[in-house]
Amino acid sequence: MGKIIIIAAVGKNLELGKDNNLIWHIKGDMKFFKEHTINHHILMGKNTFISLPKMLTNRIHLVLSRNGDDLPSDVILLNSIEDFINYSKNIDDDIYVIGGASIYKQMIALCDEMLLTEIDDICKDADVYFPSFKDKDWNKQIIEKHLDNNPPYSHILYKKKRKN
Repeated sequence: MGKIIIIAAVGKNLELGKDNNLIWHIKGDMKFFKEHTINHHILMGKNTFISLPKMLTNRIHLVLSRNGDDLPSDVILLNSIEDFINYSKNIDDDIYVIGGASIYKQMIALCDEMLLTEIDDICKDADVYFPSFKDKDWNKQIIEKHLDNNPPYSHILYKKKRKN
């Protein structure tokens, strides 16, 4: 089994989105997302899948939902976290968790790493947020900073600390 990696872009207050859409559309962050998720499994909730403009090329789409009868046939429907765990045991690939908020909340305890784009901006009318987490449970590594961007942002790798 590969790693389970959460990937998300969040504002200063952990804002994720509004009206089932991203708040920020940062070209460099979209490239970062593609470079990491291409040729891997991506796990998402049904609303996140619906928000995609189209199926993301060269990725295996996993949708965690109790109601997926209307999903395309090339989407793998998983009805529960238990279904996901059983599925993930049988693959030797990293799985990127791409949203939404409720999926992040369910998966944060199971993930090995988080790749967060931390955006130096606030969206006061966001309606979904990334779950809060304790810094002490994670080793934090700054991958790169884009301070000249508007808004400025940084790519951060969080690796879960192993409990002894």
